[in-house]
Amino acid sequence: MRILYLVSFLFLSGSCALRGQAYTVYDDFAQLETRIQSLPSNTTVVINFWATWCAPCVEELPCFDELTEKYAGSNFQVWLVSLDFKTRLEKQFLPFLEKQKLKAEVMLLADQDADSWIPKVHRDWQGAIPTTVVIRGGQRKLHEDKFNNFDELESFVLGFLKTVQQVTGLSTEGSR
Repeated sequence: MRILYLVSFLFLSGSCALRGQAYTVYDDFAQLETRIQSLPSNTTVVINFWATWCAPCVEELPCFDELTEKYAGSNFQVWLVSLDFKTRLEKQFLPFLEKQKLKAEVMLLADQDADSWIPKVHRDWQGAIPTTVVIRGGQRKLHEDKFNNFDELESFVLGFLKTVQQVTGLSTEGSR
């Protein structure tokens, strides 16, 4: 009985790796925000906000997989933050993850009070998806649209890193 309770608890909250694809559920944006704030200043994180029901979001996911394969390491991370409803976890989200086998880190943000947390991600974000935010050393850059190909995504990220390096003097070495 205790094992069943533990499995149920792990399945419904926190990090899960059941059914093959690892993912984390954040019930409140504050949990994701804490994780963002705990990043070392020399770490770049590319956060893509998407959903399984958003066709442009799904179309650009391979670009993020390619970015993950090319650059991911201790100082460069790619997070795919799904805005799917937690109530659709079993019927939509998990089957999608099983089929796609995404390479980037996957999260489900179940906080439905988007009006309160969207401005915390970026003050200019209007709330539409797909949206991508790049963060490094307290600096942020927003892209509110689908990337049509990997080159567009890579150019956006590398351009941001060059700007941050010029403004802050942070080294981008080790992120590539």
